[in-house]
Amino acid sequence: MTAERTRALQERFGNALMPTYGVPPVAIARGEGARVWDVDGRPYLDLIGGIAVSALGHGHPALVKAVADQTAALAHTSNLFLHEREVELAERLIALLGDPGARVFLANSGTEANEAALKLARKAAGPARPVLVATENGFHGRSLGALAVTGKESMRAPFGPYGTEVRFVPHGDAGALRAAVDDTVAAVIVEPVQGEAGVVPAPDGYLAAVREICDAAGAAFVLDEIQSGIGRTGHWFAHQAQGVRPDVLTLAKGLGGGLPIGACVGFGRYATAFAKGDHGSTFGGNPVAAAAALAVLDTVENEDLLGSAARTGAALAEGMRATGHPLVAGVRGTGLWLALVLTAERAAEVQARAADHGFLINAVAPDALRLAPPLTLTPEQAASFTGALPAILDEVNP
Repeated sequence: MTAERTRALQERFGNALMPTYGVPPVAIARGEGARVWDVDGRPYLDLIGGIAVSALGHGHPALVKAVADQTAALAHTSNLFLHEREVELAERLIALLGDPGARVFLANSGTEANEAALKLARKAAGPARPVLVATENGFHGRSLGALAVTGKESMRAPFGPYGTEVRFVPHGDAGALRAAVDDTVAAVIVEPVQGEAGVVPAPDGYLAAVREICDAAGAAFVLDEIQSGIGRTGHWFAHQAQGVRPDVLTLAKGLGGGLPIGACVGFGRYATAFAKGDHGSTFGGNPVAAAAALAVLDTVENEDLLGSAARTGAALAEGMRATGHPLVAGVRGTGLWLALVLTAERAAEVQARAADHGFLINAVAPDALRLAPPLTLTPEQAASFTGALPAILDEVNP
């Protein structure tokens, strides 16, 4: 039952904000590690992590210190001046990607990173290659440019036409992709795993096939790692496990650990395709957000959160599979980026019952629940959820 303070805040929310999210069922007041408390004092284990954003959990001392120190020293410069934190962050990303020739554009979000990537690919390709290729059910953002390549008709239809020719192909279908990519195509944009579709991985070898198809046609391979990047799968970047390199990589979410930041990384000729004035952002590379991102990268490395994500994620996935509940069809995903797949379209009910039991999960699809908890999630915390899961599911499907 919704408590008094939550109800009051929900009413204020509905009276003040546009109805783009409905009215959220939980009003969070504070957090510590992988736990949060609502405005009525009820505790929850946060297994959403701000949609794969809160890589270090809530209130991590390294992130708090980095943000406080940087805010006290210098909070903003605009792009008219440079500062050391943005340079350090770009250098750090280049080092993690292992290509000293790469170059970085810093933005404020994943959508903006993808906008930069699409412009970059179009600039490099020239007017003779106006076409983009994307995947059905893919998600790349809600601005007009990013929405143009988002393969969800329910999201796209109300806002078209887009002025850009986009060919959509089934996710993971290399044959369909090969047929769609010709010498009119500037870029192919894909996710290593489709996050908003329900954490849906492509078949093994798919990214290598995308690389080969783009090379053969002279198109840019744009890889959206906005959800999968920064350790979520147990690797710094999901594509590293596949042994491929894109031409353009986009990052956001976990990079800032809760501060708004995005990055577009260009390799090869895409590193220098932009000229002065081709793109920009007033807040991009903001000193505070850049300092937060550096703290995230340091902490992921110093606390072995890549290894932790792999180990705890494997235990979490196995624990969910082991319930043997008739409502559980299986588990998808890698590391701490998982989907609990149901045998019926009851995800919204499971999400609500899980919250009643003190666990925040996300009904990302009618039959799938997304888990993208902090990389600091402990095995004991993961076990507390899998231990409670049968009772949660019984309340939905007794």
